[in-house]
Amino acid sequence: MTRLHFPKHTAMRCICFAASLLCLAVAAGAQPVPAGTGELSAAVKAAVEKVNPALVRILVVETYYEEGREMKSEASGSGIVIRADGHIITNHHVAGHAKHMKCTFSNKEEIEAELVGTDPLTDIAVIKLKNTNGRVFPVASFGDSSSMRVGDQVLAMGSPLALSQSVTLGIVSNAEMTMPEWMGKYGGMEQDGENVGSLVRWLGHDAEIFGGNSGGPLVTLGGEVIGINEIKLGLSGAIPGNLAREVAEAIMANGQVKRAWLGIEVQPRLKSDGHSTGALIGGVVTGSPADKAGFKAGDYIVELAGTPVDVKFSVQLPDFNRLVAGLATGQPVTAKVERAGAVTELTVTPAEREPVRLKQFEQPQWGLTFRDISFMMAREMKRDSTDGVLITSVRPGGASGEAKPALAAQDVILEVAGKPVKSVRDLMAATEEITRGKEEPMPVLVTFERKTERFVTVVRVGLKELIDPGLEAKKAWLPVETQVITRDLAEQMGATGLTGFRVTRVYHDSTAAKAGVQVGDLILAVDSTKMTANRPEDGEDLAAFIRQYTVGTAAELQIRRGTEEQRISVELVRAPKLAREMKRFRDDVFEFTVRDITMFDIASERWHDDQQGVLVEQVRPGGWASLGMLQNGDLLMEVNGTAMGDVTAVKETMAKIAESMADSVVFKVLRGIHTVYIELEPRWDKKQGN
Repeated sequence: MTRLHFPKHTAMRCICFAASLLCLAVAAGAQPVPAGTGELSAAVKAAVEKVNPALVRILVVETYYEEGREMKSEASGSGIVIRADGHIITNHHVAGHAKHMKCTFSNKEEIEAELVGTDPLTDIAVIKLKNTNGRVFPVASFGDSSSMRVGDQVLAMGSPLALSQSVTLGIVSNAEMTMPEWMGKYGGMEQDGENVGSLVRWLGHDAEIFGGNSGGPLVTLGGEVIGINEIKLGLSGAIPGNLAREVAEAIMANGQVKRAWLGIEVQPRLKSDGHSTGALIGGVVTGSPADKAGFKAGDYIVELAGTPVDVKFSVQLPDFNRLVAGLATGQPVTAKVERAGAVTELTVTPAEREPVRLKQFEQPQWGLTFRDISFMMAREMKRDSTDGVLITSVRPGGASGEAKPALAAQDVILEVAGKPVKSVRDLMAATEEITRGKEEPMPVLVTFERKTERFVTVVRVGLKELIDPGLEAKKAWLPVETQVITRDLAEQMGATGLTGFRVTRVYHDSTAAKAGVQVGDLILAVDSTKMTANRPEDGEDLAAFIRQYTVGTAAELQIRRGTEEQRISVELVRAPKLAREMKRFRDDVFEFTVRDITMFDIASERWHDDQQGVLVEQVRPGGWASLGMLQNGDLLMEVNGTAMGDVTAVKETMAKIAESMADSVVFKVLRGIHTVYIELEPRWDKKQGN
């Protein structure tokens, strides 16, 4: 998978499963090796022609959660059409967190797609093309991945580095590739808390692949898909096609993959124990079906549901895990375990397997992201209950981050305003009740758990409006800019001991310009009061002196121009507004802040005096505006064709857009000398806003 727009968390989010793994796609195939180069070339071309019409590049806007916010980034992967109605198989790490997707075919046609379902445990996802009106699409055919042998020639197909479709040739190097034990429990193959390697044995091959190939097909020279490209660790690795197809069919049928779970953790047999069969039970999860059935750590499970168990090597673990996953939930099965030299029969009732990590949510009113607590997560946290809401990140400067004590990641919210909070649903409901009809944040008593301690704090729940700074007291102003005549400058000008100010700018059409003040003039005195400034830190002395005057009065400047001195009377005007005095608007949906422009903005940018627009002051990373490439310093002139004269116009226009949940929003901005049209394509959460 290729990242197209890199936020500051890129190193964390780039889909790499270990320090040396790259997110890539792979390909392999089983066909007799053609006798000559010409025959091989013809076979490759035939396979490509067969598969290419069904191959797609997937451009993704995906979400991640960081610093108390739901953030967005762009990425790219590959996929293959597996049903004529537009169902496409790809990787979970490509599409599993997608907010928006577009698929590009080999003929350059672009079609939007939506997520059907995803399975982190096997890193497989299914998406479907949208608004196809019954259209029939070219489909790729699966072959039998179990028939692949080392040395079989294969093709890696996909869109590396977000480029158009490509193909590379290689051979199957390892038909049952697993991660080495030194890589740890998950072998670096963790997806949303799931150990991908617990079910997957990869088809390893040496076809060249790059970021963006993820989700693309591994293809035989006969044009059959026998793998879904996923990783590269020295060798490239593809999820076997038989497993990928099984998972995809379950997703297309039910929107998810349902699996059984017992709660036992097995490992290969110990060499010193002398057992010739079975698998060692290393641990039993407290409260799990296995725990209730009487399984114990140190048991050797030798048979499950009538199927012999044999795990001598780690490469055999996925076989046992798939056996467990395929059991019928709620239906008791018999297991045989060897304990202290005797074989014992146990009856266990499999439960439905729950995801390790549940969906995350954002709550701007709290400045938090959070999730429900799964059964396994509760056990990992050494909690007896799944009640509460787990905080996953906190926004710096947000309501929860400003509380004393502040809430932090891994804290568990237990009560809000004296009412129990058992789930995300409860927290959402409490937030709605607290903020309904309130224009200001409301102080709320919150009880939370931090490891083994229980704390209370007060959080001011709600969104803070930007404060109107109001106008500063207006003083007189001389419409010029100046620099101090330092000792060094005076010496170089041949006037040692000269003090005062040199004019660096005269504002266009101002009273100073009309009076005849010019750039380069030296202001030595004002109304006979000598200007003594001769150090850079004296730069504000002239402005401070002028502020003592009344607006509308005149000041006589003693000017040196060249070698001549003269006196010029200039009417002093009301000081223009400063940037800090201008009205601002922060859009919390698209996450950008604008302010009205000042006279100084117009002058410094050399805009026309009647220039319309608002200045973009801040674009928060990971928001829709950032994703659309809006930049700090842009002058926002129009939104959806409507002129933006001031921040009030922006506020009213963006409110209408949020209310209508517009599919597309177009900003017209001035960036330097360039006019740029920025198209934003938000995806709205009907329950929470965007």
